[in-house]
Amino acid sequence: MTTQYYTASSLDGFVATEDDSLEWLFPLGDVKEAGFPTFIAQVGAIAMGASTYEWMLRHSDKVVEDSGSPWPFSQPCWVFTHRELPGIDGADIRFVQGNVKDVHPTMLEVAAGKNIWIAGGGALAVQFHDAGLLDEAIIQIGSVTLGQGKPLFPRRVTNPPWRLLSVRQIGSGLAELHYALPGR
Repeated sequence: MTTQYYTASSLDGFVATEDDSLEWLFPLGDVKEAGFPTFIAQVGAIAMGASTYEWMLRHSDKVVEDSGSPWPFSQPCWVFTHRELPGIDGADIRFVQGNVKDVHPTMLEVAAGKNIWIAGGGALAVQFHDAGLLDEAIIQIGSVTLGQGKPLFPRRVTNPPWRLLSVRQIGSGLAELHYALPGR
């Protein structure tokens, strides 16, 4: 069981534009080619930031078109937020506040031996990293630059460096880098 930050980034290190748009990503490849079905089958719990959750709410038509459902995940999802957000009927979404260290043990228990996916933003991934709870990062680098936006990992981490486990080409627009974090 590992806690994994699985995301996509532009060449210049942004996961979304300043207004949280992911439209830059969709022309670069098919989620099925990227191995997402295999990845998500190994996930037992999801941690998601409020901005990612709100993007899914704003783009519910696309979510339904792509997945056939208003909520594409069967796994329980903890949404870390300081705001009141609406739920989605039939989805196991748990809104939480506070330190990720306090929520992680429950996520591990519910995941029942499967992985935990840190979905979306770098700010949430940093919290798991700083708490010593992030085991791996799987980052698909897209062949575009955004110039500015929401950073992949909004803090400096230089020592010790992450250990590269694998590199994989996905179509002509993405490269997937899989890292183990130090001490993992």
